[in-house]
Amino acid sequence: MITEIAPAAGPVVSEPTRPGKKRRAWDEVPRRQIYLPLGIYLLFTLIPFYWILLFALRPAGSTSLVPWPVTFDHFQKVWTERSFGTYFTNSVYVGVSTLLLTTVVALAGGYALARFDFRLKRGFMLALLCSQFVPGALLLVPLFQIFAKLQMINSLGSVVIAETVFQLPLSMILISGFIRNVPYSLEEAAWVDGCDRLTAFRIVVLPLLRPGLVAVGSFAFVHAWNHFLFALMFLSDQSKQTIPVGLNTLMSADSVDLGALAAGGIIAAVPVVIVFAFIQKWLVTGFSAGAVKG
Repeated sequence: MITEIAPAAGPVVSEPTRPGKKRRAWDEVPRRQIYLPLGIYLLFTLIPFYWILLFALRPAGSTSLVPWPVTFDHFQKVWTERSFGTYFTNSVYVGVSTLLLTTVVALAGGYALARFDFRLKRGFMLALLCSQFVPGALLLVPLFQIFAKLQMINSLGSVVIAETVFQLPLSMILISGFIRNVPYSLEEAAWVDGCDRLTAFRIVVLPLLRPGLVAVGSFAFVHAWNHFLFALMFLSDQSKQTIPVGLNTLMSADSVDLGALAAGGIIAAVPVVIVFAFIQKWLVTGFSAGAVKG
């Protein structure tokens, strides 16, 4: 495999300002006009998070605006008494299974869309795009009937399949965009060296798709983790519910346990925040790469 050698990095030299070069409009904007709106936006964004932490960490019945003394009774309550440990395990199973299934199927379909020409290809792509305008609520009745005939009601597998079907159109479109950015000549060179199509794809193309796979997989995981409707309709046993349904059980018509609800919300949000903190670079690279046609 032929690789291109990048030139050695040298010291960064600032470009001198040319006499006839026009200055851009944002170069003359005072810094306060940039930082002030960003600060206000950041304030409005962080206040709800602080409010959730306040209710989750302060004792029940307290009206203090500072969570002191700090207590973890609400977390212990929702994790043990409200079965959030079981909900968390079920959500991890649904999220990881949806991630793997969506990525594998979208990878195969995206490769076919990017590398092969077939009849009604444009119509198929248009159908994939139009499917994104269909709300998930319209899929409940046909999916419920299908799962009932397959005896998959009250099974986590039904939620995984439903989430995968809902995520596949957009994932296939994104993956096909990533594959188009990989030069076809790289695969041809691997074929000349004796590789078949599958081996060439595994050795040459797949390593270059890592940012795209991370973007598609993380999008599928987060959607499956946060989705409420499918788990509510297809799962009736409490031991098989997921975290979004578990949060709904903390609210009743008569009262709402704000401390337990805030603690449950933090338990639901922390894994997603940790995942995005580690894959942020890959995620931005993947979505920017898939948005440009090669």
